[in-house]
Amino acid sequence: MIQICTVGGFSDIGRNMTAIKVNDTAVILDMGIHLSNYIKLADEDDIHKFPLQELIYQGAIPNDKVIEYWKDEVKAIIPTHAHLDHIGAIPFLAKNYDAEIICTPFTKAVLEAILTDEKIKLPNTIKSLSPNTKYKIDDNITIEFIAVTHSTPQSVFVILHTPEGQVMYTNDFKFDQYPVLGKKTDVKKLQALKDIKLLFCDSTRCLDLKKTPSEQIAKQMLTDILEGSHLENNAIIVTTFSSHIARLKTIVELAKKMNRKVIFLGRSLAKYVEAAELIKLVEFSKNIKQAKYPNEVQKALKLVEGNKEKYLLVVTGHQGEPKSVLSKIANDTYAFKFQPNDAVIFSSTVIPTPENKKNRELLEALLQKKNIRIFKDIHVSGHAGKEDIRDLILFTNPKNIIPSHCNKSLSDGLVTLAVEMGYIQGINLYQMGDGSMLELK
Repeated sequence: MIQICTVGGFSDIGRNMTAIKVNDTAVILDMGIHLSNYIKLADEDDIHKFPLQELIYQGAIPNDKVIEYWKDEVKAIIPTHAHLDHIGAIPFLAKNYDAEIICTPFTKAVLEAILTDEKIKLPNTIKSLSPNTKYKIDDNITIEFIAVTHSTPQSVFVILHTPEGQVMYTNDFKFDQYPVLGKKTDVKKLQALKDIKLLFCDSTRCLDLKKTPSEQIAKQMLTDILEGSHLENNAIIVTTFSSHIARLKTIVELAKKMNRKVIFLGRSLAKYVEAAELIKLVEFSKNIKQAKYPNEVQKALKLVEGNKEKYLLVVTGHQGEPKSVLSKIANDTYAFKFQPNDAVIFSSTVIPTPENKKNRELLEALLQKKNIRIFKDIHVSGHAGKEDIRDLILFTNPKNIIPSHCNKSLSDGLVTLAVEMGYIQGINLYQMGDGSMLELK
């Protein structure tokens, strides 16, 4: 029998955490934060001062009390990739389990950077497992990582091989045939999988009636702006997801062609870039400078002021976060002052929460008052659209499906697609909420 507890990430997007138990062995897949709830608390105070129960109550981290009675049987914590909504709760919750953390080298490097930066020591060992390899937990569960394309490096599908059949967990993915960094997903490997008893299916973009475009499209969009706009004597500031190493690679390459020096400004950028360099995914340090902390940012911006045409700045703040570098620049906190026709490129989309929407609206309004050129939505998603999801189901032919990485409306969207493909709700298609349990025999 396979027992499932959808701890978090099934009632809204964030706090991803799923526990699966086979006989007397349990594993946890992902252990993430809810980004907007987490940031709201972190803006008020040092988040590590909050009691654990308060973080759970405020919706910043998953409520793992629902698997309290599995605690002694958890043998592994397996994050699928390095995004904070999949690894961000590990510093708070992993110590509750006598379990090793198993992840790809990049995810391990990011996690260790976070732990070092926050001065946290975990009792858990962190094991690095390369994509497209297997690792035996015990006689009940062997895990397999299958490399997939996403918006951060070394993301994987996790396959749990068990005596009861295989469980496939797919948070997060897209099928990018022309990735900027790394290899495309091995579709033949997916088609070779047999006896998928259960598929957890990323549903974040299931309402998008398309196949998600390649990262090459975002690269071309950035090229069109940076090479085709009249920006020769103006400041250029780009903001994007700190974890999007492929996007950062494109920005660095384009800046070099423009003969502009690149400076990365912000703590989160430094963590992800240093992790990527540590495992030799990229070699940015030859071509960029980094400023991590506010005093370093201030010093770097003093250098840029008066020589804006010589630099391209990559900064944190694409969601309009009030404490981000971009918001502080816009509010004249630093020495750097915007001039009319300077450019801000949002190489991202707004994560659709009320806080993010409000923050971005306020930031854009402030930039517009300063007569800044704003380039928005220079981005493609890292999540599968409806037709990618259809292909995943066709490739793997799972017996049962659970929508994941979703709220109720997105779960409904995945159900509609699965029913269209012949699945029957309540028979081999299950909608779960946070804290729900299911047994598959």
